[in-house]
Amino acid sequence: MAGHGYTKTDPAVERWNTMREAVYKHFRFNSRTARQSIMGMVVFPAAVFAVAYSQDMKWDWTGKRKGEPLARNPPAPEASD
Repeated sequence: MAGHGYTKTDPAVERWNTMREAVYKHFRFNSRTARQSIMGMVVFPAAVFAVAYSQDMKWDWTGKRKGEPLARNPPAPEASD
């Protein structure tokens, strides 16, 4: 149960909370917010996809024992002369 004891309200926290609750009323796209939106909705997901795509089907974790390589196609052992 919440509300036990005396809690002082901080006016600065209350002003900040009110501002955060009403930010959608005053939001406008400008160069900064457009850049942040593009980075967050296009560039970052594309970078995550590129890394995931490059690593897909590269590693095999199933049934590996100590000393066995995790790579699906391990490099060929070097021939000694």
